Amino acid sequence: MDINQLNCFISVAQTLNFSEAARRNYVSQSSVSRYIGDLEQEFGVQLFTRSHRDVIITNEGKILLPYALEIVNTLSKAKTVVKQIRDGSTGRLTVGCDITSMSFPSKCLEDFSAKYPGIEVELKPFDAADRSQAITGGEYDFCFMPRDMVPENSGIETLITHTEPLVFVASKQNMKGKNSKMSFSKLSSRRLLILSESVAPILFMEIMDLLRTFHISPEAQTSFDDLSSLYLALSAGMGVTILPKSLAGFASEERTVCCPIEDVDTAMSYVMAWSKSNSNPVAERFIDTVQKYALGDDNIYGL
Repeated sequence: MDINQLNCFISVAQTLNFSEAARRNYVSQSSVSRYIGDLEQEFGVQLFTRSHRDVIITNEGKILLPYALEIVNTLSKAKTVVKQIRDGSTGRLTVGCDITSMSFPSKCLEDFSAKYPGIEVELKPFDAADRSQAITGGEYDFCFMPRDMVPENSGIETLITHTEPLVFVASKQNMKGKNSKMSFSKLSSRRLLILSESVAPILFMEIMDLLRTFHISPEAQTSFDDLSSLYLALSAGMGVTILPKSLAGFASEERTVCCPIEDVDTAMSYVMAWSKSNSNPVAERFIDTVQKYALGDDNIYGL
């Protein structure tokens, strides 16, 4: 058995067409037929039934297909890793980011991309239902999130990146004539706009805990599943929100204003998490870049 046989088998299984399989693999149709015949002889089963008009994959062929795909994909990954090690300056990283953790990684990514332009970085939102599997299963190389969001898993490594407080954000019109700071205890007279628990679970829980601590029931409460809708509501003066200080900086400075919370410590810690078994050869370079900025003076926001 060789990789050419498996590639042709996969192509026939996916297209049910020997001519198309030959085109995809840049070989003749007779070569495809020979490869399939060799596999059938090796396994001692028929993988396809063929007529003048149709090609049908057999049950044995269906069973073999996922294994063939796994072998081909594993070999492809091995070639990529070996090439990255050989070249030293090329590769690929997948970075996940929780919606409340956008500011810190942007600085690291700017530095990393400038230093290693040949390394492609894919950015993805980190909102997986199974966070442990997402981190250790290879979907992400690194994930930025609140520390309390990290699942308990001995296979996960973390690096504390920064700490920052929560702040109030409201429209300038709503805050006209008011102090630059705002007491949490006064929130009961305000309409509260928040990111929903589904997209920002740790931030949502922090806010709910503060409301319970101060025995506060806001005038009304509206949740949002995305930042753009939340920022639009803020700019329109529909209420006040509570956000990490760095995230509040993404709101319109022309329309909104940030106010420190003066009567309670709201500091939240953030981390970068990754699998201890991460074998990506460029991972260490990214860790070095993040360590350069982690817990630096300019990353302890407002504390």
